[in-house]
Amino acid sequence: MTYQIDPKHSAAHFQVRHMTIAFVKGEFGNVTGTVEFDPANADACSVDVSIAVDSLYTRDAARDGHVKSPDILNAEGHPTATFKSKKVTKAGSGYQVLGDMTLRGVTQEVTLNVSNVSDEVTDPWSLKRRGITASGTISRSAFGMGWNMELPGVGKMVSDEVELSIDLEITAA
Repeated sequence: MTYQIDPKHSAAHFQVRHMTIAFVKGEFGNVTGTVEFDPANADACSVDVSIAVDSLYTRDAARDGHVKSPDILNAEGHPTATFKSKKVTKAGSGYQVLGDMTLRGVTQEVTLNVSNVSDEVTDPWSLKRRGITASGTISRSAFGMGWNMELPGVGKMVSDEVELSIDLEITAA
C-alpha cells in the first residue's frame, strides 16, 4: 500500500555532541514523501523522504542561522535533504532500511533502523494511518559539513557523529 507522509504529524530530529559534554538537539519540521509498506513482504517496502532544510529549528535563532549557512548545511544552495531506500529487510520486530541520503548535494549510503511501525488505524476522515519510528547515525564530514573548532584540552567543538531520529505519520485513502 502507498502511504503519504503527513507533514503536520512528522519530523526528523537530530542530536550532536557539543564540546564533548552535552547534546545539542534540533529538528526539521517539514518532512514529506511516500512510504510503500506491506507487513507481509519487506522486499515490497520502500521509503522516499524529502526534508526542507530551511525548516531547521534548534531553539536558538543564531545557531539555526549558522547551521543553515554554507559552513554546515548550506540551505540556500541545497534546500532539500532526501532519503531514498534501496533495500528494506525485516530485523527482529522492526526493519532495517538501507538507502541513499543526500545532504548538501552529497549522497551517502545510510542504514536506518525502524523500531516501530504501528498497526493501521482509520481516522475520523476515513484515512488509514500508521506511525513509524526510525533512527540512525551519520558522519558530518562524510556530507561535507566540515566546520568545526579545536578546543584546547577538550577536542572538537562539535562531534562528527550525528544521531538521527525520525517520526513519521503516514496516511492512505
